[in-house]
Amino acid sequence: MDIKNLLSKKEFSSEKPVKKEIIKSRMFNIVLVCLKKGQEIKPHPEPYAVFFLVLEGSGIYTSNKGKCELKKNDGLFIETNEIRGIKCLENMVVLGVQDGH
Repeated sequence: MDIKNLLSKKEFSSEKPVKKEIIKSRMFNIVLVCLKKGQEIKPHPEPYAVFFLVLEGSGIYTSNKGKCELKKNDGLFIETNEIRGIKCLENMVVLGVQDGH
């Protein structure tokens, strides 16, 4: 058993969002994404489905279905090849669970 304190892994950069791999397996990958207020990951498609869970902060998420604001404890599922983007409203820590495609 490997117990992880995810928030102890958070790290921010004033230059760009920070993405840290937490677990990588054949079936799924778990990453921690840290964004400073005002940072953005422009909407783009990816070849995998993902579930985002906001651990801290808030931001505007963009998907094929439009835009929505997510804050601490909110989650969002995005399908394979669907666009995804984040505009950070305040320092934000997001857990991403990606399918292993």
